[in-house]
Amino acid sequence: MKILIGGGSGFVGRELTRLLKTKGHEVTVVSRQPGPGKITWTELESSGLPVCDGAVNLSGENIMNPLRWWNDSYKKDLFSSRIDTTKALSGAIASSPSPPRSWVLVSGVACYQPSLTAQYTEDSPWTPFDLLSNLVKEWEAAAELPENVAQTTRQVVIRPGAVLGRDGGAIKQMWLPFWLGVGGTLGSGRQPFPWIHVADLAGIIAHFLETPPEAAPTASPQVYNGVAPSLNTNYEFTKEFGRILNRPTVFPVPAFMMNALLGSERAVILTQGQKVIPKRTLEAGYQYKYPDLSSALKEIVG
Repeated sequence: MKILIGGGSGFVGRELTRLLKTKGHEVTVVSRQPGPGKITWTELESSGLPVCDGAVNLSGENIMNPLRWWNDSYKKDLFSSRIDTTKALSGAIASSPSPPRSWVLVSGVACYQPSLTAQYTEDSPWTPFDLLSNLVKEWEAAAELPENVAQTTRQVVIRPGAVLGRDGGAIKQMWLPFWLGVGGTLGSGRQPFPWIHVADLAGIIAHFLETPPEAAPTASPQVYNGVAPSLNTNYEFTKEFGRILNRPTVFPVPAFMMNALLGSERAVILTQGQKVIPKRTLEAGYQYKYPDLSSALKEIVG
């Protein structure tokens, strides 16, 4: 198959590209910079969608970028980097004379309200309640195709939790303090920690690109939670990561400090959480390589 990936040069995009090429597929990345195997966003807009069997959007400014202060400019970039690129791809698909069979957007679990007790599946109703849930709503709305196009192109939305892997995501920023023995729980540590290994997120995306739908595509996107099936807390993650690194984890970071460092609207990602269950993902037949924290962290630590 020929697959087009928006944001394919990022952490998840590199893993997805590697996986798809291993499976014998041809990958073209939409990027800000031209190069071999790439087209630019400007070229996509001016020349239209290249012929492809599937399209994926992974684009978006890193929400946990430690080098950027939480202010209106950064918030604007978070929205525009996701919504504008999603609109560009969905618009190119809609106007293509030969649209792809599948269109996959990777958004996030921030749509589900943080809770110590509630459990969320893909069927759980939700309404926006803060900045990040509003971002998810606008982001996913930008991906929706016109009804006539949706009759032939399968629309998939994958909502991942924290993506774990050696080369990026949450682990990359945690590695040094944990390795130095100064890692610890964030906030109370009791908050749920929905997570997924980067190999499994790439695997889920590939699964829906490769697997034909059981029925004709529907006008509404099919939503799948991109999280591991095990439910864990921040405390459990912290202790397991420390155990595998053979390092102590006795330096908790209070919630007020996280709020001061990151901004309260952003810190909520780390100090609060949701119990998210990948009900439809499992029903669709995806088999996880790393279904539990122990196996995931052992592979990452190596």
